Amino acid sequence: MLIVPEREIADLMTRQAAFDAVEQVFAAMASGDAYNFAVVREAIGHEDALYGFKGGFDRAGLTLGLKAGGYWPNNLEKRGLINHQSTVFLFDPDTGKPSAMVGGNILTALRTAAASSVSIKHLARRDAKVIGMMGAGHQAAFQLRAALEQRAFEKIIGWNYHPEMLPNIEKVANEAGVPFQAVELDEMTEADVIISITSAFAPSLMANHVSPGTHIACMGTDTKGKQEVEAALLARASVFTDEVAQSVSIGEAQHAVAEGLIQESDVAQLGAVINGTDPGRISDNQITLFDGTGVGLQDLAVAASVVDLAVRKGVAIEVDF
Repeated sequence: MLIVPEREIADLMTRQAAFDAVEQVFAAMASGDAYNFAVVREAIGHEDALYGFKGGFDRAGLTLGLKAGGYWPNNLEKRGLINHQSTVFLFDPDTGKPSAMVGGNILTALRTAAASSVSIKHLARRDAKVIGMMGAGHQAAFQLRAALEQRAFEKIIGWNYHPEMLPNIEKVANEAGVPFQAVELDEMTEADVIISITSAFAPSLMANHVSPGTHIACMGTDTKGKQEVEAALLARASVFTDEVAQSVSIGEAQHAVAEGLIQESDVAQLGAVINGTDPGRISDNQITLFDGTGVGLQDLAVAASVVDLAVRKGVAIEVDF
């Protein structure tokens, strides 16, 4: 079995490699060549932590495995560790034997950013110039760096529940040489692309905060009850997702479906746009929304990619198991 420690990931995995892996697995899901297993996610009654498993099998890429981990909200304050902790386990689909164990923290951040970046590539207007960031935590910087590679953005605007955290994304803007401005939510109407990456359980981005033609990537809602945007916004938008079943049960679409504003059949797979079986954006005035719930296959795809890189660079640790 190969082990790729967390400490090695940052020097191995590039944003482009993560983007390619996620784009390919979205396409495989839409074509029926890959599928996710049921998600297990539980409050464990200790340290206010949420813990669970996401897994799946990609027949096209012959990738089988799971990601184990979750959210420990006290880690940063108490221990100086990031709150999201995870590990990916890969198995040989021919024999069932474990083939790799991979640190999942940076990979999770990279694959989540890659997912929204893939949605921007395929759904945002080509002439998009202003990107809006709703959220400024650990994941927001990864999101912004990946998004900036998809369009020639000329301005970044940002909002966060805690404004003192906005320098996290302003730093990325400065690195990219793109002007940054802190705004109120009603000023998000200036944005051509909006990424929401918060852990909220009540909507912040309302339908009247979004202009016609905007693409929104909702990346924070991955649990029953969470909500970043007003349900009425999904009724105005063409809604796409990584996996429809998750979107309507634990993703942003759960609220719009529950209120009867949209039906499950109104939610399309982003992979179908990649494959060309769904037209995606069909007009410059159309609002498109990607409900990124996070699927196990994304984690497996980037983990398999990083294992290959680690073997090539001689940093994978091989153990008898």
